[in-house]
Amino acid sequence: MKQLFNASLKSLNSFSVEARAGQLLILESEHDLQTLKDLHQFDPKCDLVLGGGSNILFAGNIAGTVILNRISGKKIITDSDDDVLLEVSGGENWHQLVLWSLEQGLSGLENLSLIPGLVGAAPMQNIGAYGVELADVLESVHVMDLETGNSNKFGRDDCQLSYRDSRFKTADVGRYLIDRIVLRLHRRFHPKLGYDGITEELHSMGIQQATARQVSDAVIRIRQRKLPAPEVTGNAGSFFRNPVVETALADLLVKNFSGIPTYALDNGKTKLSAAWMIDQCGWKGYREGDAGVSDLHALVLVNHGNASGLQILELADEIRDSVKARFGVELVPEPRIIQ
Repeated sequence: MKQLFNASLKSLNSFSVEARAGQLLILESEHDLQTLKDLHQFDPKCDLVLGGGSNILFAGNIAGTVILNRISGKKIITDSDDDVLLEVSGGENWHQLVLWSLEQGLSGLENLSLIPGLVGAAPMQNIGAYGVELADVLESVHVMDLETGNSNKFGRDDCQLSYRDSRFKTADVGRYLIDRIVLRLHRRFHPKLGYDGITEELHSMGIQQATARQVSDAVIRIRQRKLPAPEVTGNAGSFFRNPVVETALADLLVKNFSGIPTYALDNGKTKLSAAWMIDQCGWKGYREGDAGVSDLHALVLVNHGNASGLQILELADEIRDSVKARFGVELVPEPRIIQ
């Protein structure tokens, strides 16, 4: 286990903002995980488990300890005619896992291609894209309870997964280190192409009946076209969740604002497009110093170079206030914000 003091976190978050940790512990093996149990008393008030840093905004420093889970490994634990259970360590890169699964002839993750971050963070916000969520393929999550040091296993339902949310992000935030997850994937391809854009992208590629790998390629093309690369321009992807509102409010907005996109949900509510509302308020491409909004996608806040996390947060607050004033809808940030 590597140990650093007064460590910079700038290279460990995709916004590339400067922040420091009193202590940084880097776990690279299961032995390190056991050492952590023996040596460290975790305090969620001042300590933090950090994954790939792709869904966090540091608007302040960490006085205590930051733990990086870099434990890697993956293995197929059961393999039937169609269903395959795949166990993956939390330190694995998510997109590389998607590509690896496709190389093994496994499908289920193709719509989730090019999502940044590590596997251990995926259940925290129930990552999702293009009509698929982690909840669709997740079997179980294995964790270490940082309060007690005990190991535990949560089935999919136990994780309390919902839109961009889970028990690990709300009720039990900071309590668990996700050691590994188990995914249920398939040998036979069951395409999910209902989300806007995928079918059109496949057709533009000259593909009528796609394989899982071709769906992945289409998703990658769309994401690269719409979202700035974090290694070039610091960002955490979508900064706000698409709000879910009562259908009566959605109907009123459709009446008052021509062209507002709405998506009916199975629970009788309606999802709105946060990007559309932000764009309508004139924020797309806006820049204040080095903090700004991407000119590719209104939902993406960016660091053009030397913005602080606090400056990005202040911009996010301005955007949220303007959307609330115009549409009466409260936007909720997607990244975890550390102040």
